[in-house]
Amino acid sequence: MKILVSNDDGILSNGIRALIERLSPFHDVYVVAPDRERSAAGHSLTLHTPLRVEEVDPKYGAKKCWMTTGTPGDCVKLAINAILSDEEKPDMVISGINHGPNLGADILYSGTVSCAMEGAMMGYPSIATSLASLRNEYEDFKFASEFIVELLNRLDKYKIPPKTILNVNIPGLEKEDIAGIAITELGNRIFTDGYEKRVDPRGKVYYWMAGELITEPENASTDIAAVRNNKISITPVTYEMTRKNIMQDLETSLCSEDVCNWF
Repeated sequence: MKILVSNDDGILSNGIRALIERLSPFHDVYVVAPDRERSAAGHSLTLHTPLRVEEVDPKYGAKKCWMTTGTPGDCVKLAINAILSDEEKPDMVISGINHGPNLGADILYSGTVSCAMEGAMMGYPSIATSLASLRNEYEDFKFASEFIVELLNRLDKYKIPPKTILNVNIPGLEKEDIAGIAITELGNRIFTDGYEKRVDPRGKVYYWMAGELITEPENASTDIAAVRNNKISITPVTYEMTRKNIMQDLETSLCSEDVCNWF
C-alpha cells in the first residue's frame, strides 16, 4: 500500500518518526509535512503567500520526504495535486501521530484531523491518529504506531466510506494497561472555555486560556469517556455538516404558503 503521511507537529517530531518507522517495512511511505509545528491550525490553507517546498533526504524508512512552509491542510492538498507523481499517489492518508489528544468538538481546531479531512475531501481513505498524553518522547509513541499498523491490517477488507475519516485516540499507557478499543461518537469538550486575566511586569493586561476539565459519565459512548477509561477510541467523522433533518421545518417556518421570496 502507498501511504501519504503528514502531521501538524512538524516533520522532525517524534510522533511522525515513530509512525513512519513502523509503517515503512510494510508499505511505501511518502511524507509531506510542515517544516515546523503548526498545532491548532485547524483547516486553514495558505492563499496569500508562496508555499515553499523542499525535498529532504528520506527519513525513517520513507520512500521520499518533503517539508513545506504550509499548514497541515496545505501539505495534503499540495502533495496530491503537485508533488507526488501519478505512480506515488496514495491509497491511504494518515495524519499524526499527534502529541496530545484530539477529542470531542476540539477536533474543529485540530491540524491533525484537518490533514486527514483534506485527504477525505479529495477522495482518499484517511485516518487521523493522536497520542492522548502530555509525554512527547520517542518511546511514548511506539505502541501507538504499532496499533496503527495492526489497524490497517484489520481494515484490509473494510472500505472507509466516502467523505469520512477515522479519528483515533490512543491513551499514553503501556500496552498491557490498555483496556480495549471503543467505537465512539464525538464528545462535547474536554475543557470549559475560561481565561485568566493577568498583568505583566510592565503593567499590560494579557489573557491565558485556563479552562477546567469537563466530566462525563463513565459509560458514555464518547471518545472522551473511552480514553478516560483507558480505551483506544475510534470515531468515524464526516465533513458533511448539513443538518438535513431540520431543513423541512426551517422551510416551513420561513416560507409560508410555499413562497420563499419574502424580501
